[in-house]
Order: sequence, then structure tokens, then C-alpha cells
Amino acid sequence: MLRLTEVSLPLHHPDEAIPAAICKRLRITPRELIKYVIARRAHDARNKADIQLVYSIDVNVKGENTVLARCRKDKRVQRTPDTRYHMVSTAPAGAPRPIVIGTGPCGLFAALILAQMGYRPIILDRGKVVRERTKDTWGLWRRGVLNPESNAQFGEGGAGTFSDGKLYSRIKDTRHLDRKVLTEFVKAGAPAEILTEAHPHIGTFRLVTMVESIRETIEGLGGEYRFGTRVDGIDIATDSTGERHVRGLHLQDGSYLAAERVVLAIGHSARDTFAMLHAAGVFVEAKPFSIGVRIEHPQSWIDKSRFGIHAGHPVLGAAEYHISHHCSNGRTVYSFCMCPGGTVVAATSEEGRVATNGMSQYSRNERNANSGFVVAIDPERDYPGDPLAGLDFQRHWESRAYVAGGSSYKAPAQLLGDFLAGKPSEKLASVTPSYRPGVHMTDLAECLPDFAITAMREAIPVFGRQIPGYDHPDVVLTGVETRTSSPVRFTRGDDFQSLNTRGLFPAGEGAGYAGGILSAAVDGIKVAEAVAISLGHAG
Repeated sequence: MLRLTEVSLPLHHPDEAIPAAICKRLRITPRELIKYVIARRAHDARNKADIQLVYSIDVNVKGENTVLARCRKDKRVQRTPDTRYHMVSTAPAGAPRPIVIGTGPCGLFAALILAQMGYRPIILDRGKVVRERTKDTWGLWRRGVLNPESNAQFGEGGAGTFSDGKLYSRIKDTRHLDRKVLTEFVKAGAPAEILTEAHPHIGTFRLVTMVESIRETIEGLGGEYRFGTRVDGIDIATDSTGERHVRGLHLQDGSYLAAERVVLAIGHSARDTFAMLHAAGVFVEAKPFSIGVRIEHPQSWIDKSRFGIHAGHPVLGAAEYHISHHCSNGRTVYSFCMCPGGTVVAATSEEGRVATNGMSQYSRNERNANSGFVVAIDPERDYPGDPLAGLDFQRHWESRAYVAGGSSYKAPAQLLGDFLAGKPSEKLASVTPSYRPGVHMTDLAECLPDFAITAMREAIPVFGRQIPGYDHPDVVLTGVETRTSSPVRFTRGDDFQSLNTRGLFPAGEGAGYAGGILSAAVDGIKVAEAVAISLGHAG
């Protein structure tokens, strides 16, 4: 097959425009076109009056080699890449069972690939199965009752379960591992359109059923899940050469689990586990992350700003945005995890603290758009020395947010106009915040560092020039956003093992090697392959 890229057609084009565009690009007649399949669809809205749909199309034609030779100077015509996944190994009889800690996207796909290779992994998670976890998470959102082991961060599916369910990434993926992830998601119940849309998403409710389906697949291949199983210690032995090796894990119930290979896919909020591993001597270093707030606008404002007269068109869906600004104080302010037609949710996992995140359902039809509005943190500049100092930094501002919100898991909130003026907000205006269990109007300066406030105030009018209405005084800010990514990295070598602990495979977002569902899942695949290679079974 041939792949045609950058095939642009008007938003309202008829179906027959696609084969006509193919024939024009390849300089063939309609009779020479055998069939075509849409590989990818995006939109180009830079000219709001003339929005274009941009396709990549896989095509079967008569005389393929002749056609390709004729188009050899056109880089938009190539052979269709082979995106099939090829296993690196098949486990021999009696192979040791790897341990996977965590059932977020990274742990899920590490376990799935290990199971498909025949390794029958044991999967540990401190939280609950996804449906029980969902009940606990809603308990915080509806009643202000937090379960520290079962919430928006911990439990089956990981933090990605309560998010927008975005399935795109900026990672360079020459092996097309992202295609393996998307294909497995479709098998598990995701809509087939995620295979072709440029910015696919699933939404929370669909993620729940998909996570369950993949669990059933793993168990059917011999994998074993153990929920409510927190890892409280790691057993590391040092051999005669001075090299450290994992021997096993100490679990919260006092039991011991022998382990030669451990995939560490614990997510970005397992702070107690970070500290335990650091105390055990596992190499860890501080990593940049960000702090800020969630910002909410009516979705209709964003749609109109991005799509003009075409706002609301069903093919375009709810509009997104990605913006950034480099400030005069050396900080970078940017949008993070933008959720069209979504809600702001309580994302804390520790008592007496407030943290926010954004979430959307598949329909993306809620009233507001929300996004992280955050400022980058530099560990060397902001807390040099201690690799775990970022955890204390997060906890400090989350605790301040808890108090500023009324010490009840309500979140502190402020109107954008008041934030710019440096005065507390007393009441809402035309924009209604979506955060539950509710907000308390106050001054967000009480729960943000000065450098962040200065940078955010500088960035707001800049963003307002890029997106009309972004800087409207009625816009609501809800704090605080601290879980943009892991504040640490458990550094690994080229073999994906910890720099100083053999048999330990740091993986995914919590280890500092991914950011988002797709990149975390891809990293899980790579780590599963590395486990097989380390056992000498790859071929």
C-alpha cells in the first residue's frame, strides 16, 4: 500500500472528494484506484473562515511500483509503514514471574506484554479494583470524604482513569508502539476512531470498562492481580562485586514476596514509596514539574475563538488550546492537560491537602473548558540538593490550599480579574466553577509561591491576545495544580534498569519517563521487553 499525507480538503467536503484527491495526487484514473483507508484525520483551523480537514490515507492502486516511482519526488507519497507489533520473546517453561507494581497505563501495558509473552506477571496495586475505586473517588467529590489508598491517584487504572483520556503524545515512536496501545484499547472497547483521529480521547467512563477488560485478558494469560497491596519495603542484596540486586518486596500486611525482576510503575503521587526507595539507596534525582491552578472558561468561548463561524461543528468537536509564555523572571507559564467540555476534580491522595486536576467524558459536552495554568519549577533553582525536596514543596502548597479552601476539601478559588488586581474574591460572576465538593472564594496568593503569581499575572494578558476572552475578569481560577508530573526521576540505564539496582525497572510517569496515558503505556511496553531481554529470553 501507499500512504498519502497532507491531503487537505474543505471542512464540508463531499465523500467523493477523497478519491478525487487521491487520483489527483497520484496522477491516476479512478479505475486504477482499488481501495483506500483513512489512516489519520486532523483539522487545520489557522484560517477560521476556511477550516481544512487534513488526511493521511492508505491506498491500494494498480501498478503500485510504477505509481511510486512516478511520485518519487513527492515526500507526501510513501510506502505505508508496517505498524504491526512483534514480540521480542516467548517465555520458556519455568521462567520467573516478574512483579509489576502499579496498574496505571504503564503498569497495565507492562503486565499485558509480559502476559502475552507468557511470563504470567504478578501485578500489585495499593488501591482497589476500578469500580470500587470509582465509588471512593466520588465519595471525595460528593461528600468530602477521602480514602488515602483509593482515590483519583491510587487504584486500578492509575491517575489517567480520572482525566480527559487523551491518547496522543509528542514522543518519537519509530517502532509504532503507540499503535499497539491504541489497538489493544480498541479490543478492550474503545471506539475505533481513536485509530484515525489526530487527537483521540476516550473519557473517564469508557476507560473504566477498558481497564476491566484488559485485566481479564491478563488474568486469562496467567497473570495475577493483588489489590490492596502496598509495597512498604524493598529487599536489595549486594554481591561480591558490589553490585546491588533486587531480591524481594515487603508488603503492607507484613508478608514477603520474592522477586528477581520488578517493574516500578507507581505513578507520580506515590510519595511514601518514593521515600522508601530513596531510603533503600535506589538512585533518584529531582526532576522539574510545575505549580499553578485550573482555569475555567465557558467552552463556547474557546470554540468561537478557535473555530469562528464553524464553532459547534460535529466534525470539529470541542476546541482545545495549547499556549505558553516565557516570562521576564525566567519562568515559563503554559497550559497543561486541557480538558474541553470537562470538569475540575479533586485529585488529592493525602489527608489535609487539596490538589486539582481536569477530567472529561467522551462526549466533552460539559459547560466549561478547563486547563492547568501552571508555572515551571526548576529544582536546582528552587530547592537544590535534596532529591525529594519537590515532595515537600508540593505538600506545603497543597496544605496551604486546604486551609485556604476552608479545611474541608473545598478548593480555594478566585476570579481572574481579582487575581490580576491582587484582591480576594468574595463571590462568583458569570462563570460557574465545576470543582466538587465545592470552592471557597479567596485570594490564591495564600497558596501559591510569589514567583508563580508574578509569572501568571504577566502571562494572562499575553494569552488573552492569543485567545479572545481568555483574560475575561469573570474567569475562575481554582487551586492548586501540583501533580503535573512526577517531582523525581528514578534514573535508569540503556537497559531500562535502575542505575544502581539490578532487576529494578523504573517505568512510566512516576519514574520520570512519561507524561500522559499514551507515553506511559508505550514506556510500559518497552520496559516489559527489557525485562524479557534481561532474562536472556529475547530472540
